[in-house]
Amino acid sequence: MAAGFITVSYIGAAILFILSLAGLSQQETARRGNIYGFIGMVIAIVVTILGIQSGNYAVLFPAMIVGALAGVFVASRVEMTQMPQLVAMLHSFVGLAAVLVGLASYLDPGSHFEGTEKTIHEVEIFLGVFIGAITFTGSIIAFGKLQGTISGKPLTLPARHWLNLIAIVASIWLGYVFLCAPSSDTGLMPLLIMTAIALFLGVHLVAAIGGADMPVVVSMLNSYSGWAAAATGFMLSNDLLIVTGALVGSSGAILSYIMCRAMNRNFVAVIMGGFGTASGATVAAPQGEVIATSAEEVAALLGESKEVVIVPGYGMAVSQAQGVVSEITRRLRAKKINVRFGIHPVAGRLPGHMNVLLAEAKVPYDIVLEMDEINDDLPHADVVLVIGANDIVNPGALEDPNSPIAGMPVLQVWKAKTVVVFKRSMATGYAGVDNPLFYKENTRMLFGDAKKMLDGILQHLAP
Repeated sequence: MAAGFITVSYIGAAILFILSLAGLSQQETARRGNIYGFIGMVIAIVVTILGIQSGNYAVLFPAMIVGALAGVFVASRVEMTQMPQLVAMLHSFVGLAAVLVGLASYLDPGSHFEGTEKTIHEVEIFLGVFIGAITFTGSIIAFGKLQGTISGKPLTLPARHWLNLIAIVASIWLGYVFLCAPSSDTGLMPLLIMTAIALFLGVHLVAAIGGADMPVVVSMLNSYSGWAAAATGFMLSNDLLIVTGALVGSSGAILSYIMCRAMNRNFVAVIMGGFGTASGATVAAPQGEVIATSAEEVAALLGESKEVVIVPGYGMAVSQAQGVVSEITRRLRAKKINVRFGIHPVAGRLPGHMNVLLAEAKVPYDIVLEMDEINDDLPHADVVLVIGANDIVNPGALEDPNSPIAGMPVLQVWKAKTVVVFKRSMATGYAGVDNPLFYKENTRMLFGDAKKMLDGILQHLAP
């Protein structure tokens, strides 16, 4: 295939990827953004295959078919509540690919780089393997924490910061030894030792991050995987892979920064070890009396209201209650009751998790508002329904300077006339922090599975 056609195709695919990112930034254009991304990826794959010089398709096509079937199988079986785990798993694949491509590029007998070109190529290999190894093991640990197979409690080893520093310094020294090696035989050993250190570093960095910071970890690993892909592009001399990796890496870094701001967290502090304990593992000592309510009473409250705000959280995703929430919203709006949704930037386990669930349930985009857009209106709300959310509505973040989440911006739902909190029990949230909201005089606790409770409310609401 002509080199000019490949270049033009790659430019077109890169433009489509940029349009995809732009489309995914807003709910109204997210579907179109997905289509742009899909078309761009098809172009990239087809043109790359046709541009392969070796023509060894007997190996390539079976591998692609197996990979495609595995992707379709996994994606079709994953529920929306498990999307963060899927994303973490896919990040690990990108990291592993970068490691394998880096090792293969270094051992490739067909490479004939000399002088400065050889040095640049080996720097690309070393950085690609280093970033890829951290991404690989870090993503596996993130998957385990999100899945619940690994405790969400941060691993705080003695002198853990010194361990990280020693690992980084050792990797830099091994990089120097690697670049000074006279041949691939002598350079392979420092490269492999660095790979082992980077694999450990990925485990240790993510294991030290607590439950409340896991959404930041997912976006951070997204950034790492992008830079690993860009490094792979340099190794393979593939311009599109470089551009795509840079887009993913930079967008992931920006998203991590935005989420850290939303949580009032310092990005470096998150990387050096977050806060939080195992998800919901602790039942805090009572701070007062809680007032329980029933589905029938909540339905009556909603029917008498003029302003209703719904704050969804991970509990809504777990119980798959978004469809019932959508129907309740429809019925209330039919009664001329103003219903809106308040979305915290880190609600759920993945950025935009709640927005995707509500879009899936066909909740109108114009009534789904971000935290900063809805907070000032909460004092005017007659009823706020907090469905499976905890830390993002915790007044301790603003009122208790000693709280682990002190300073974190939250939805100030306690300012409403009545707050109804849907919870299975009095267990703490993902950050392992007690919530004073439950004991306030205007709070009512509706215990049980969120979907069952919402079904009960729906039954008592007139069509």
